[in-house]
Amino acid sequence: MTTAEIDYSKLSGLELLRTAMNLPDRPPFIGDLLGMGVESLEYGNVVFTLETRPDFANPLGSTHGGICATLLDSVMGCAVHTTLEAGIGYTTLELKINYIRAVPTSGRKLTATGTTIHVGRTTATAEGRVVDDQGRLVAHATTTCVIFR
Repeated sequence: MTTAEIDYSKLSGLELLRTAMNLPDRPPFIGDLLGMGVESLEYGNVVFTLETRPDFANPLGSTHGGICATLLDSVMGCAVHTTLEAGIGYTTLELKINYIRAVPTSGRKLTATGTTIHVGRTTATAEGRVVDDQGRLVAHATTTCVIFR
């Protein structure tokens, strides 16, 4: 099956993500730029990974906070998306991140987990955590998403 053959409006959020991420000609997403890998897509829970690299550096030489912010926004938003019915959209309304430790740009694997807290009619909340390859907390976040019904 190809992207052109799928009617995404008929798929639940979870079905859409699982289908799109496994197509050989899948639609591009922000994860392509950062090299994100999809580890798990479950109802209300999503896990993505990436490896740091030199072009992720901030002026101090460690991984820029925007990398973790993008990773967290992605897993939390997708966690919300997995709970939505077919044809329902969402977007990030608010994002709050706490950075705990610096991450080198030398190929460190980061694993981000996003989990829904509440999914209502017009808003949803989720939390996310990023850990490094030693299991240490790098950053954690919460989000509020607006749901378009």
